[in-house]
Order: sequence, then structure tokens, then C-alpha cells
Amino acid sequence: METSLDTNPRTAMSDVAAMAAFGGATAATAALGTLAMGDGPRSAWYMALRKPAFQPPASVFAPVWTALYSSIAYSGYRTFRAPPSRTRTAALALWGAQLVLNGLWTPLFFGQKRARASLVDSTLLLGTAAGYAQTASKVDKRAAWTFAPYVGWLAFATLLNADIVRKNRRRFWF
Repeated sequence: METSLDTNPRTAMSDVAAMAAFGGATAATAALGTLAMGDGPRSAWYMALRKPAFQPPASVFAPVWTALYSSIAYSGYRTFRAPPSRTRTAALALWGAQLVLNGLWTPLFFGQKRARASLVDSTLLLGTAAGYAQTASKVDKRAAWTFAPYVGWLAFATLLNADIVRKNRRRFWF
């Protein structure tokens, strides 16, 4: 189902407000993650971890996440713009849940240095994001396709997190 901005000024204003809400919620999640990261990949703790050979360089993460956060916001907005239905409501609930889980990962991994707990979060996040994409596809295919790269990245990130836990078993209590 295609949606477009309405030419009615009142509807156009509500579209702008909806875009701002989805963009703002996503940006707030990104900002909180950045704050929780601290020194992140430059921290002595992180530098001392054994990491898999397939881990991308640190310089890759910021541009990738910038693009992904943009697609997360846009996808949520498009789903919101779809006609009201139980499926749309379910998709939006999953969108919100994935954003919360996304926001928890960085404080768990970098803030609390709990790589096992962050792996649990990442696994739940991947399942929730995939569930959102599948549900959103029933109300707006473009919303689902826009979200697909994020689901792919989450699968990769979960694998990366799992391998860090495996290679550093004795360092993490949970």
C-alpha cells in the first residue's frame, strides 16, 4: 500500500508532526546510546577484548548506524501513515519494542560491560525487528523493505556479539 503526503494543510501538518515524532524517538534512542557508549571502541576494556576477524573497523559503525536510524524512523512513519487496523497497531507496537531493545544494547554492552546480557538483548531485538518487518509488510511493503537492511545488520551484530562472548568467556559474568 502506497502512502503519500496529503495536500490538505491540516493533514500535511499532522504528517510533519508524525515524521517529527518518529524521527525524534529514533534520534533520542541514538543519542542515549551515544551517551551510554562513553569511550566505547576506544575504551581500554573494549580494546582488551578478543574480537572476531570479521568485525568491521570502528569507522564503519557511525555511518552505518546513521543510515539505519534514518530507515528505522522512515519505516515507522510509513507504517503509521497506513490506514488504521489491528495489523498496523501490532506493527507499531513491535516498532516501539524494537526501539526500546535497541536503546538497551549500548548501555548493557559498553556501559555495564555485560556482553552476555547484551547478547540476550540483541537476540530479542533481532526477533522483534524481524517480526515488525513481517507485520509491517502487510500494511506497507515499502516500510518493510526500508527496514530490511536494519534486520540484516542486526543479524550480523548479533553474530558479532555472540563471537565476542565466545572468545572472552571468562571476562563476562552475564
